[in-house]
Amino acid sequence: MEVRQLLALFLLFFSLTSAQRPNIVFIVADDLGWNDVGFRNPDMKTPNFDKLATEGIIFENAYVQPLCSPSRTAFMSGMFPFHVGMQHKTVLHGQAVCVPLNYTFLPQELKKLGYATHMIGKWHLGFCKWECTPTYRGFDTFFGYYNGAEDYFNHTVAEKYLDYRDNQLPARNYSGEYSAFTFAQRAVDIIHRHNVSQPLFMYLPYQNVHGPIEVPKKYEDMYPNVINKGRRKFSGMVSALDEAVGNVTQALKDRGLFENTLILFTTDNGGHMKMFGSNWPLRGGKYTIWEGGTRGTSFMYGAGLQKTRTTYDGMIHAVDWKPTLVSAAGGTPATTIDGISHWDSIRNGLPSSRTEFIYNIDDFPVPTEGHAGIRVGDYKLILGFPGGPDGWHKPMNGTKDDKYEETVYTAGDEPVHLFNIREDPTEHNDLAQQMPDMVAKLRARFEEYKKTMVPANFPKPDPASDPRKYGYAWTPGWC
Repeated sequence: MEVRQLLALFLLFFSLTSAQRPNIVFIVADDLGWNDVGFRNPDMKTPNFDKLATEGIIFENAYVQPLCSPSRTAFMSGMFPFHVGMQHKTVLHGQAVCVPLNYTFLPQELKKLGYATHMIGKWHLGFCKWECTPTYRGFDTFFGYYNGAEDYFNHTVAEKYLDYRDNQLPARNYSGEYSAFTFAQRAVDIIHRHNVSQPLFMYLPYQNVHGPIEVPKKYEDMYPNVINKGRRKFSGMVSALDEAVGNVTQALKDRGLFENTLILFTTDNGGHMKMFGSNWPLRGGKYTIWEGGTRGTSFMYGAGLQKTRTTYDGMIHAVDWKPTLVSAAGGTPATTIDGISHWDSIRNGLPSSRTEFIYNIDDFPVPTEGHAGIRVGDYKLILGFPGGPDGWHKPMNGTKDDKYEETVYTAGDEPVHLFNIREDPTEHNDLAQQMPDMVAKLRARFEEYKKTMVPANFPKPDPASDPRKYGYAWTPGWC
């Protein structure tokens, strides 16, 4: 057989196997709390989330990091952030930092399986050189922004410099357009242009509901009974996000792709209580390694799932989503990462193979972020400062303000807290004094992990990043 004929047969086989793979849409909400969705809180108007979640699988024990960049590091690399130096706070404007380039990202794995790969939304994994940016790390296209805390309408951040990109070019023509709908429209456009003979991977890390608290008034007006203005706007932001997700799923249906699409939805960390998020009845929120900061609202819907309309109680960590999605795509996950594939367990309702994980290991002193914690089986050990604020807070629907208890900052691994999370998920009953042997056991296991820690890469911002040198837009190419 001629080489040309062999090549033709190979391409035919590749196209057939690619076409059989599910489309995958990975949606990330920013700062969405445990209690900020309709399927847990009837005051929230989220019909699209509720339908996907209740007809799919709701995850009750899927964990994320207490902050944004660390969770996104875990999603993309399958590595615990403390193993790659990304465990401290988030990537700041002008820091010469990104996830080390020797780590293969999720879209790179899916491209090997024949996927078209597109990213729309928030990156926040470093951009000081082009090699750190989405289209160099596995995405065919990128529309979104590099930093965090952008204005939702003018898309600027830090001294009001533009941070909006269409692939590698500044996107200057979107002023006044609310980002959730710009992102959804770009997703719809990609879906309608997509070559259906090729499987589609779309990563949709939305800006909502991170501060600043901004939303078109019609969404705020959906919550007339919410007295607190901040919570009313925040609730509108959740509903705007829900509508944007609904626009994307409708486009998949219109194109005939929906039935062969797997949708994963997760938050990146718990709700930011001082920005009106709610993690009730869990303790704490964003920045903390209490459950309210790390047990993420998440669900899965669609192609390949066998046991649906249920909840999944198995332990999952953010590092597991990369190998799980690679498995769902028909690939073989890498064995050199921290993540574990749960695809067979999730789709068939079987027990999780994960028995432990690290909440955080960060020796960089900071009086806001949780310092160190580990989960082994049913037990959780917190060493030292858990992050703040503390407490259990219902949504501020009927109040004008709320007072948060600030945890007193202490450096190091004291005091310790121990909880049986299966019996006490809201962390009311500290067992540290009653169970010193369990404390010692978990501390010893934690110390084994700590030996593998890479120090946090957190330099001072570099003046070379000054956007005034790049047409007043945040731009790679200065490190």
